[in-house]
Amino acid sequence: MDYEKVLYSLTDGVARISMNDPATRNAGSVQMGEELLHAVGRAAFEARAVMLTGEGKAFCSGANLADAEAMLDDPMRDVGFLLDRYFNPLVVAMKDMQQPIVTAVRGAAAGVGAGIAMAGDLIVCGEGGFFLQAFRHVGLSPDGGSSWLLTKAVGRVRAMELMLLGERLPGAKALEWGLVNRLVPDDLVESTAMDMARELAKGPRSLGIIKHVAWAAADASLEEALSLERLHQRDATRTEDFVEGVTAFAAKRKPDFKGR
Repeated sequence: MDYEKVLYSLTDGVARISMNDPATRNAGSVQMGEELLHAVGRAAFEARAVMLTGEGKAFCSGANLADAEAMLDDPMRDVGFLLDRYFNPLVVAMKDMQQPIVTAVRGAAAGVGAGIAMAGDLIVCGEGGFFLQAFRHVGLSPDGGSSWLLTKAVGRVRAMELMLLGERLPGAKALEWGLVNRLVPDDLVESTAMDMARELAKGPRSLGIIKHVAWAAADASLEEALSLERLHQRDATRTEDFVEGVTAFAAKRKPDFKGR
């Protein structure tokens, strides 16, 4: 696929995927959704880690409502087709892929953009960045996984406040509430996220297993989590990187993981 609304590059095992429609602050459109989904699928085969960001002043300003204007006269209108075709599969693909994903938020992560940002395994936010559940301002309800991701990260009460009132959650408060991992100056957002992604790309195959276990634990009982941990520990033991890790430990040297 030729990309127009997405930039894609692969360096040092890291796939850099960037939403590329700065004129709309990277609003989610049909084309954006199709290209993002393809880029993430491509990274799943090519990369060892992913850094996902947006060009210009915003991460993503939410859905492009221009796509909905043509539906306004139809009483059976449903803007959810974008979710079915592109953005719901995108969030699921981000969760399910083996590669760890670092999302880098500069400016607005609003609407479906907030869901995409929160779907990162690690989240770097600029000091001027913010999350916004903008749906109530246009008569819509949360999408992009926001209701689940936000509630899991900050708790029902805080999530309900953000969704019902539609107020901005600034980066500093997002860090305080446990929604993001790092808060840095805006001009350091991408470099910080890339450094983290490069470190992940050098890691063992078990990083993908850790990611899977952590996501699964969000809905598991303790007993289910214990069982899942045990099965995946077996899988990790059988990787080449486990052999390298133990060998390097015994030799008192830094391991050279290959992601296998």
